[in-house]
Amino acid sequence: MSETPNSRRTAADVLPLRRNEVHFGFDIAPEADAHLQRAAALVTTREASLQALNDARQAAPDQLEVLVAMFKFHFYQGETEKAETLVLEALAKASRQGGFSHDWNTLAAESADWSDPRGSGRLFLYSLKALAFIRLRQSANAEAASILDAMRRLDPTDQVGADVIRDLLEGVDGERDDG
Repeated sequence: MSETPNSRRTAADVLPLRRNEVHFGFDIAPEADAHLQRAAALVTTREASLQALNDARQAAPDQLEVLVAMFKFHFYQGETEKAETLVLEALAKASRQGGFSHDWNTLAAESADWSDPRGSGRLFLYSLKALAFIRLRQSANAEAASILDAMRRLDPTDQVGADVIRDLLEGVDGERDDG
């Protein structure tokens, strides 16, 4: 049997095909991932990208990563109210899937495995970080600070990068004190 150029592929041959894909998370349903990839590719075309996100949600309604992609899309479009609604939905869904309370004020470091990058606990933390950022954008600084305090308790090593939001909040509060 003779070997043709396409009959034997190596990782080096395949990896360039994946370079333009966006990593949305782990264990995403293939159909939902295809829609998410389409949404990312069409990001400059708002309606087409939104349709792809809605298609992804329809394909995998319980996939937390789809909600994360959706709330990021709406946030970057300046639609903080829609983003907030999706973040709250993601928090509720992550807590149900993880078997812990959706009320972050009642949670402790032992309430869930917050460190598992594939787990609902980690997606809960990412969503909580997004909510803190939304609250900051809404000038609800006290609520943002309260959320960030809860995140420090749940994620003391700051695996999800909440300190970035905390620094922004401190900068805003510092400007207010100086002004």
